[in-house]
Amino acid sequence: MNLQQPNANEATQTSNRSRSVSPVSGICTRCIDGCHGNCETFKATFRGREVIYPGPFGTLTAGGDKNYPIDYSHLNIAGYALGAKGLPEGQIGHSDNTLFPMVNTEIQYGVKTKVKMKLPIFTGALGSTEIARKNWEHFAVGAAIAGITIVCGENVCGIDPGLELDAQGKVKKAPNMAQRVEQYRRYHEGYGDMIVQMNVEDTRLGVAEYVVDQLGVECVELKWGQGAKCIGGEIQVDSLERALELQKRGYLVTPDPSNPANQAAFRDGALKHFERHSRLGFVDQDGFMKEVERIRKLGAKRVTLKTGAYPMRELAMAIKWASDAKLDLLTIDGAPGGTGMSPWRMMEEWGVPTFYLQSMTYDLCQKLAARGKFVPDIAIAGGFSSEDHVFKVLAMGAPFTKAVCMGRALMIPGMVGKNIGLWLQQGPDALPKTVSQFGTTVEEIFVSYEDLVAKYGKDTVAKLPLGAVGLYTYADKMKVGLQQLMAGSRNFKVSTISRDDVMALTPEAAKVSGITYIMDAYREEADKIINS
Repeated sequence: MNLQQPNANEATQTSNRSRSVSPVSGICTRCIDGCHGNCETFKATFRGREVIYPGPFGTLTAGGDKNYPIDYSHLNIAGYALGAKGLPEGQIGHSDNTLFPMVNTEIQYGVKTKVKMKLPIFTGALGSTEIARKNWEHFAVGAAIAGITIVCGENVCGIDPGLELDAQGKVKKAPNMAQRVEQYRRYHEGYGDMIVQMNVEDTRLGVAEYVVDQLGVECVELKWGQGAKCIGGEIQVDSLERALELQKRGYLVTPDPSNPANQAAFRDGALKHFERHSRLGFVDQDGFMKEVERIRKLGAKRVTLKTGAYPMRELAMAIKWASDAKLDLLTIDGAPGGTGMSPWRMMEEWGVPTFYLQSMTYDLCQKLAARGKFVPDIAIAGGFSSEDHVFKVLAMGAPFTKAVCMGRALMIPGMVGKNIGLWLQQGPDALPKTVSQFGTTVEEIFVSYEDLVAKYGKDTVAKLPLGAVGLYTYADKMKVGLQQLMAGSRNFKVSTISRDDVMALTPEAAKVSGITYIMDAYREEADKIINS
């Protein structure tokens, strides 16, 4: 099995010349002196550190493509010919009251002040990357009308050009964050929430104090990492003045924009941009518990934790400390992940893949529950995009896993909808055939458009960003697809989905996950029937 392809990838805009490639190095079997390129080794010879990152920055989302030995395709969903779970109280299942549109996909998470969502999905962290900034309104309004949670990622205040700090160096005014909160709330209808993440820089800048006190944000998320990388968040900066400004605010900016040689390289045009990095976080239990308590005292109604694709030690710390602190949600993000500007080889080769990480999570949560301890609501992230993924994740993690965090899959509809709007502004001829085959007006193109008109009115819908309409339409597809899978497995509400509703296709997948191998699933019941 070919698990990786080093030295060339579309993400880094590189490719091998030869059809034959050394499997370990990724270098062409015939590397010719005089080759015109364009493998990563060739490109890195003159562009250096640029080749670490996917590109072009600001216009793409990148996700790792390493083919792991076991993934969620190694599970299949069980469907049944009898029974029905999760029907309204007192209702007995029969063919007229178990139609798939009757399936209830709503869920809730949290401890004291719970959050309801219309679907068991929510967005990944959309923070300071350019792709998140320029598309935020589309994502936020789409999440609000779809009734799901949106996560505002790290460093949003810290990179805001309009940021104002008080005499103590704390956030006094952050226009972009204020705008992000307003854009989500404008259409919020009681389902979902806006979570604001905190990393080291955000804590130093007093972001929690600002968003809770000044903006009325109810949920703050502490962040230990993500599935795409084991270092802090990065963005690219294409202005020397901006790079110096961020360096002055305390960020690590590379190459050093205050270095005259780097300034000269930037003026020459060789250095195209600078990189802004976040500091590594360090955790200890006492400090973690104090930080949770501090945020609660600020007035936050909910505190959550996001952790990355770390080995089992850090995973156990996240689960146990979240239990001790009675956190409202723990989101666990597996490799390979990726939404913004993660180093490409790190995205490919770092961390515990999601299937393995969720298997570890279930095992640790079981042990905690067996001791009578509080188990926090769990969300799993790490490369999901479809309703079957959602079902499998919920089943594999039942009863602890309440939702699936989706990164790129919920960003793409926002970007596609936005671009359809831009193409329509240029005229019908600007629409690609993949879109124009369905029509040349928004009413013809978006299958959910009239549903929104019926709900909000024509004038209101006309003002919606089309990326929001796209996200809503995608969420509707996810809902219907999930309803069909749930009905087929005789689950009429999310909470009845269990580990018995999925089967491992290989002994290896069964061993890792603890899910029953397909040849053994329901074998005892089958033997009783045959032998009766």
